[in-house]
Amino acid sequence: MAFGGRYEKELIATANYISTPGKGILAADESTGTIGKRLASIHMENVEDNRQALRELLFTAPDCLQYLSGVILFEETLYQQASNGKSFVEVLKEGGVIPGIKVDKGTVDLAGTDEETTTQGLDGLGARCDQYYRMGCRFAKWRAVLKIGENLPSPLAIQENAYGLARYASICQQSGLVPIVEPEILVDGEHDIEKCAAITEVVLAACYKALSDHHVLLEGTLLKPNMVTPGSKAPKVSPEVIAKYTVRTLQRTVPPAVPGIMFLSGGQSEEEATLNLNAMNQLDTKKPWTLSFSFGRALQASTLKIWSGKKANVAAAQANFLARCKANSDATLGKYAGDAKGAGADESLHVANYKY
Repeated sequence: MAFGGRYEKELIATANYISTPGKGILAADESTGTIGKRLASIHMENVEDNRQALRELLFTAPDCLQYLSGVILFEETLYQQASNGKSFVEVLKEGGVIPGIKVDKGTVDLAGTDEETTTQGLDGLGARCDQYYRMGCRFAKWRAVLKIGENLPSPLAIQENAYGLARYASICQQSGLVPIVEPEILVDGEHDIEKCAAITEVVLAACYKALSDHHVLLEGTLLKPNMVTPGSKAPKVSPEVIAKYTVRTLQRTVPPAVPGIMFLSGGQSEEEATLNLNAMNQLDTKKPWTLSFSFGRALQASTLKIWSGKKANVAAAQANFLARCKANSDATLGKYAGDAKGAGADESLHVANYKY
């Protein structure tokens, strides 16, 4: 029995809107530490003014918001304003984009495992979700992390992370927030695509069993999975092969009630992530959900380089961001022509054991 509570209709409407074909999610929810690393790469100090400036560059880039249906914010950003005095929440809403919020508190070691992790943040989550709703957020994100290795992920890690995601999802829905369920299986390793597909199936099946056990309203949720790819140290395969394995895995595990699957990029280059998403949407097979994007690095990396913290570069950086947003919008429709390659678009963004 699914239970959406008093927000049931709103949750369904929000999830469906975010899943609009041709649109996707910008993940701008990097923690203060993570965005500090990004800023350090362009020799900028990790202070609030610089973090605000980067987010403003993205949120106010001319013509970009038409390709986005949601933006995931970090808590600091939720309370910030653009230089014209409008809150970022207002800027996004005026552009037809739904504000979302990262609500987890990061990963911690899971005792009794081989350096596997679980995600913290359930304590006080209901009260925080109520506050985020009052501030204008209508969806949330919680990242669970699993890794492939010898005897990994363990059954304990799979179960613990699945139930953590389900508990988070249930709490979010009681506060009117659509939960993005994100069980990320890291790309680190030498495994082939068959191994990744097998593990991803097991993990997603466990997640949807847990969501069912917690009476989560699937129509008011979104899934943010990894694409099914070979490990970072294994030979690469074509976008068409990645599309085939990824969609097959989803067909076997994700109920049709879920309106949208918004992929994470997982350290792929900007162009790789876009081409793989495009290949999935070109696949002639059953796809009862929208297949779209919830990219962070794969939407921002080259834009950040072009900007380099200089006012004189803002227009060029925003133009680059527009090109990447449009490319991924086209990919959700299976219409990307490979014409958005620019500076750095082919550079790998992989970071081993990646943490937000």
